[in-house]
Parts: sequence; structure tokens; C-alpha cells
Amino acid sequence: MKRLPAVSGSFYESEPEQLKKRIEWSFLHPIGPGSLPSIGESKEKERLTPFFIVPHAGYIYSGPVAAHSFYHLAEEGKPELFIILGPDHNGLGSMASVWPEGEWETPLGKVEVDKEAVNFMLSNSDVLAPDEKAHIYEHSIEVQLPFIQNFFGSFKFVPISVTLQLPEISEKLADVIDAYIKESGKDIVVIASSDLNHYDPYDLTNKKDQLAIDRIVSMDYNGLYDTVVTKDVTMCGYSPVMVAMILASRRGKKAKILKHANSGDTSGDRSAVVGYLAAEFQ
Repeated sequence: MKRLPAVSGSFYESEPEQLKKRIEWSFLHPIGPGSLPSIGESKEKERLTPFFIVPHAGYIYSGPVAAHSFYHLAEEGKPELFIILGPDHNGLGSMASVWPEGEWETPLGKVEVDKEAVNFMLSNSDVLAPDEKAHIYEHSIEVQLPFIQNFFGSFKFVPISVTLQLPEISEKLADVIDAYIKESGKDIVVIASSDLNHYDPYDLTNKKDQLAIDRIVSMDYNGLYDTVVTKDVTMCGYSPVMVAMILASRRGKKAKILKHANSGDTSGDRSAVVGYLAAEFQ
């Protein structure tokens, strides 16, 4: 079962060499890390930073912020498996949907879905369903893949799209991911794909973003949910972020903000912007 790219040519370049140049541009941009990472060797010891938050807009807007997370990821080396969680912007899927098997295609090649990991999670979760509908037109997971391919080439992953973004759903997703990490013993990186506040003016977006960032830094996932709901913070992937926070907290890891900016910083238009956050848990 093959998934074709939904946003190639719009969110990122469709021609491979131009896409690689765009990724390099993201790292060298003034808002980016400023240099390209050294690719680390995969380690036998426990990975220092297994959980990341990465934005998912068009690369010309969020690429330089996303590059901060991928810089740190690349330097720790290629894991055995990626689990990437993103929101279901289109509302087409089950409350939490995993692509069951096959490959996802991007201009940089094909990425294999880890069927063994998917089957374990489906057998051990009452909130996760095999469902392609949530993924076919969704961009939040797809846009992470070329960054990873650019450094590591081929890899395996589990794509999970979350429609019902509630703390209890996030807890159950964290439970089954946790169970698989422990059962498999694999070196696994979890990426939570999310943008922050959407389409308010520059200063207001920064204020709303900071409300969410404060909850992330304090490792208060219930507080993050309450902030999004009660303070009108239009963060799109708060459940994926809650999952990463829960997994990190169970391992005694803390949030470290790598970069916060918004589309006004990259495009120059500050009238209605989207906030972006790169963060790691270590």
C-alpha cells in the first residue's frame, strides 16, 4: 500500500535537488541553526534525546525553525524507528489513525511503514485504528519525512494521525507507544508535529504561543490542554505534543526550547501569522 505525497510542490519542492537545497537553506537561514549538522553514529547506549516537537508548515515559513530539531536529531544519529504523530487537520479519520503498512513516497524516495510496530500497537490499544483516510491529504507527518531522508536516507516509521485531541486519548497513545518501546528494546525517536497559534497578529500570536510554551516547559500536559481550550490558543497538534510530554516525563526528561518564531519572522508579513516551535526533551 503506497501513499503518494499530498503537498509536494506546495509545502516543499517537488524536484529532489531543489528540495535538498531548500532543506539546506532552512539550516543556514538566520532563524535556523546557522550551519549543517554532523551526522552522528547510532549508539548502543540509551539515546539522550528521543522526543522532539517540530512544526509542519511550508518550508519557506517553518523550515528554519524545524531545522533546529532536526539538527539535534541528526547529531545523535539514526534511530531504528521513528514514530511521528500529527494532527488530523481534515477531520477524516478515526480518533487516532495509523497507516497500517506499505510505503510513503516523497521526492527523496520511499519510506517504509514498520508493520510489526503497527500491529503491536493496534493489538494493544483501544483508541488506535488502521485508517488511511486521515493520512491521504494530511501534511503534518509528510513534511517531516524529507528532512529525515536528507540525512539518513531510508528508514522505518509509524505514522499516527490524531483527530480526537483529548488528554485521555493522549495518555492512551503514550501508553501503547511506551509499551512498544519497552517490548521491542529498539532505539526509537518520537516526533510530535505541531504548529502553535494561527492567524492572529504578530504580537498577539507571540503572547498566545508563550502561554503554551510555558506549559510545555513545566511538563504540564493537562495544563497545556486547558490553556489551548480556555485561552483560545489555536495550536493544531496539542495531542501529539501531550504524548511526547507524557513519554518524556515518565523518563525524567525535561523540555528544552530550541527555537520559537513565527511566519512573520520568515515572510515579513506580520498581519496574520502562525507560530512555530522546535523543542526537545532530554
